[in-house]
Amino acid sequence: MKLQKILLATTATLLTISAGFAFAQFQKPEDAIKYRQSAFTVMGNSFSKIGAVVRGEAPFNKDEVAKNAAIVAMMSTLPWQAFGPGTEGGKAESDIWSNSAKFKAASERMQLAAVDLNKAAQSGDLDSIKKAFGATGASCKNCHDDFRKK
Repeated sequence: MKLQKILLATTATLLTISAGFAFAQFQKPEDAIKYRQSAFTVMGNSFSKIGAVVRGEAPFNKDEVAKNAAIVAMMSTLPWQAFGPGTEGGKAESDIWSNSAKFKAASERMQLAAVDLNKAAQSGDLDSIKKAFGATGASCKNCHDDFRKK
């Protein structure tokens, strides 16, 4: 568990440091779109596995839930660097670029919710996991409602 926390903290630190260089890594806007969609896909896959447990559709295995929550928390830090100027497209609404402060705030709320979900999952307490899962899902939905094409 300590290793996961260290890995998550290290990843977040490296991403913060490299944020200034992030836009340069994408040769074409399509590369940025594919990158962020991939990050969201991986995050969504792990989140769905937790959801199956929360809804009672899958047995509660605290180690599996903890593993998936750690993935969600780590992946929640990745897609944002791929929303730079000139990367419009995909399922992203234009409001992301015209109202970047609101988008940034929504992304930060989601990342914090993902960290809370990870903390709850690491505790192994299913009731805490359910509560944090709901809050994380709500933060995802709010962002999708405002910034994702229907």
